[in-house]
Amino acid sequence: TEVKSIRQLFYECNYVKEIKFIKFNRTDFTDYESMFDDCVNLINLDISKLKTNNVVKMTKMFSYCNILEKLDLSNFDTNKVTNMSYMFWKCSCLKDLNISNFNTDNVKEMTSMFSGCRALTKLDLSNFNTKNVTHMDFMFIECLSLEELNLINFETYNVTTMSNMFDECLLIKK
Repeated sequence: TEVKSIRQLFYECNYVKEIKFIKFNRTDFTDYESMFDDCVNLINLDISKLKTNNVVKMTKMFSYCNILEKLDLSNFDTNKVTNMSYMFWKCSCLKDLNISNFNTDNVKEMTSMFSGCRALTKLDLSNFNTKNVTHMDFMFIECLSLEELNLINFETYNVTTMSNMFDECLLIKK
């Protein structure tokens, strides 16, 4: 059988400080779960060449990338993704996160997606379509520095769990 998952590809790569995809033409992968999970010493991550057009699961993709400060995902094609739970969980030093081109039309789960992103000061999710999301619990918990959060297009009609969604977000002004 052909490989369709690269889940946990770099999982717990504790000594890796930099990852750069120079050429990555595979477009048939569907599962990126925990791909960079627990890369606690990762400083630089260039995934601009990574193809994501068939990915369905991005759960925990970057969770526990503790010292990563910048992440540009503007090239990500997320049209087919259904689960983004814990995607940036505990990325405590992440200050600059570009997810401006995310298409979330098919996403159903966003549990703890940004929880523990303690250094983020602003987050523009105005492009997010959340009409199919059912789980948003703990989505922004412990975003201690978050001052600006644009949720103008958030629809919560189908959400069944939103508990503790903004816990410890004490600085949000708008």
